[in-house]
Amino acid sequence: MQPDLLLAFMTYALVTSITPGPNNTMVLASGLNHGFARSVPHIIGISVGFAAMVFGVGVGLGRLFLAYPFLYTTLRVVGAIYLLWLAWQIAVAQPLHEEAPPGRPFGFWKAAAFQWVNPKAWIMAIGAIATYTPAEAGLPAVIAIAALYAVVNAPSVAVWAAFGTTLRRWLTDRRHLRAFNIAMAALLVLSLYPLLSGHTQT
Repeated sequence: MQPDLLLAFMTYALVTSITPGPNNTMVLASGLNHGFARSVPHIIGISVGFAAMVFGVGVGLGRLFLAYPFLYTTLRVVGAIYLLWLAWQIAVAQPLHEEAPPGRPFGFWKAAAFQWVNPKAWIMAIGAIATYTPAEAGLPAVIAIAALYAVVNAPSVAVWAAFGTTLRRWLTDRRHLRAFNIAMAALLVLSLYPLLSGHTQT
């Protein structure tokens, strides 16, 4: 990959990875409710799952959406329903220090699998392959794009978990934490707008 193309791709990967979206909203809430260490499998699962998606798109999976548009419509509906369920789980999460046992954070496999039902992630992956992978480059370029995306994505997502962990020190009041969780759930629901309207905001 040429240096100028590499720089452009790394910028694209950083912007799409660190800006607000379903993954970062959930990781922020996880950092707050479970701490940074317990959120690490979630962070790694996001990066590995998304890198696998980028690779899959690069070797031809993305063409299925072009050949069969109904598949993408189905994916968007399924993804929207799942995001609404996740928003509800965040909204009703038990506050810290409550007598009820805390819920479990996302594990590695669950976070990785979530990328495959997230239409926004598909749009990001298709954009990366279509824009930054030369047609004549072949499989090595696809592998490089997927690996570089994971390298940029993991620390970008980790920033949100760290921020949530920092907030944990301040939101010791049950009412404040409940309000925060509800706000995060609302943001997750709002993220459905670009998802369902077809915009590519990340």
